[in-house]
Order: sequence, then structure tokens, then C-alpha cells
Amino acid sequence: MAEVKKESKKKGLYKTRELHVMLLPAVIFTAVFAYLPMFGLIMAFQEFKPLLGFTKSKFVGFDQFTYIFTMPSFRQAFVNTFIIAFFKIILSILVPLILSLMLNEVVKSWFKRSVQTIVFIPYFFSWAILAGMLLEIFAYDGIINNVMQNFFNMEPIAFLVSNKYFRTIIIASDVWKGMGYNTVLLLAAITNVDAALYEAARVDGASRWQQVLHVTLPSILPMVAVLTVLGLGGILNAGFEQILVMYNPTVEKTVDILDTLVYRLGIAGHQYSAAAAMGLFKSVVSLIFVGISYWILYKKSDYRVF
Repeated sequence: MAEVKKESKKKGLYKTRELHVMLLPAVIFTAVFAYLPMFGLIMAFQEFKPLLGFTKSKFVGFDQFTYIFTMPSFRQAFVNTFIIAFFKIILSILVPLILSLMLNEVVKSWFKRSVQTIVFIPYFFSWAILAGMLLEIFAYDGIINNVMQNFFNMEPIAFLVSNKYFRTIIIASDVWKGMGYNTVLLLAAITNVDAALYEAARVDGASRWQQVLHVTLPSILPMVAVLTVLGLGGILNAGFEQILVMYNPTVEKTVDILDTLVYRLGIAGHQYSAAAAMGLFKSVVSLIFVGISYWILYKKSDYRVF
């Protein structure tokens, strides 16, 4: 019996050999760029010298972690990272959820498709392009200030050098860039809701709002849960590319994050071991958040992501 099962398994693998070959480049890419660099984490426990390499650099234990945790700029960068990432995660789920529910109620298919296309477009642009647009829009003589001056007789505001406004611009622009992608995912989940549930709700006298509240939202909860868990995995990734291209020293107090601190340590300051230690710290914290969120989802709703 065991030999029969083994033989059938071999035949199944042979039948799907083309799919496995197609998967091979992705496996190699992931192994080379995601798993192989993990060996470099040994730098976090060394006083790494490029000329000496991993094998001959001095092992210093947890000294690098002590160094980064006692840095004057670490605490502020950690707080900024957590605040920015927290609001990005919440709003990147909430805004697309509201938008997808609204689009689901639209009767005209051409209007729905047009809105989906428009909100999806920013997702395909790099932050180098979008940052240039945002810097022009929020400049002291940019579009926003011109509108405020000409139509509302308000004084221009230096948005890009103000700690009061710059963090909000960073969060809002990131949500704007990614909301199209999440909206499409949530709309796909909504279209898979069984139509019989809506019919039963209408028979029971439910209004459109009650159908959304008691049928649509519970049905797409698994997709919302997946997006939440994936988002919590990046709780300390507040958007390095975005902040790097929009950053200026006057707003360091509110938008300096761990990634920009790592950049200054490792690339600009050549402190490779300290940068590796901070990267490892970020990864451990993200792993803890993913584990906790997954455990809560499993216990409260018996939902498995994997």
C-alpha cells in the first residue's frame, strides 16, 4: 500500500513538472536575496572589519546592542517609527475598506472601474516620482499654498519644514499610494460573498446598511485579518524609501526612523556591526508582533492564515 502511494506521488510530481520549473526562479531568487544574507547577521555580534571578514573580526557579544540602545537618537527614532508605522497600518486597512464598501454599492460598472483604475495608479509609481510631486504640491509656493492664498486669504504654511505637518504628510501620502492595491483585494473578497446571504437578509427586512454590517463585513473579515497580520509584520518598517527622498534635517525630530538611523550608521558612518544589530532588533520585534497577532486571531476567531 505504501509503495502504491509513493508511486502515485511520483506520478503527481511528474505531471506538474512544468509548474515546478516555473517556480524554480522564484525559489532561487528568495534563497539568494532573503535567506543567504541571514549569515551576515553575525556582524551584530562582532566588531566587524571589512578587511578581516566574518571569520577574523573580533567577537564582542551583545556590546553592539548595548551601544545602539544607549544612543541619544535611538529612543526618538524608535518612537517615530512606531507612531508612523502604527497609523500607516491602521489607515491602510481602514481607508481601502471604506472605499471598497462604497464602490460595491455603485451600480454603474463604468464608474466603478474608472475609480478603481484612478486609485490604483499611484501604486505603480516609485517614491522617487511621488516624492517629487508631493514636494512640489506642498512647497511654500506650491499648489496648496497658492489655493490657500488666492481663495481663502490665508498665509502660506511651510509644510515641508514643519514638525507639525510633515509627519501627517508622510502617513497620508503612503496610505494614498497603497490604498488602490488593498481596495482591489477587498473588492475581490466582497465579490466572493455568497449572494444567497444578501437575499436572505433582504427577506428578513434588512436595509442596505444592515446587509453591509451583518453580511459583507463578517464575510470579508478573513481578508482584513490577513492584511492586518501582514501589516503588523512591518510594524517597525515606517517607509525608508519614502522618508529618505522626502527627509530634511529640520523635521528630524518627528520623522527620523530606525531605518534612516541604520542608513546613517551603516552607509554614512561605516558602523556595519551597529547597523546589523539594529536590523536584527527590528526583525525580532516584527516576528513577535506577527506571532502575537496570529495567536489572537486563532484564539478569538479560530482563523488560520497558514
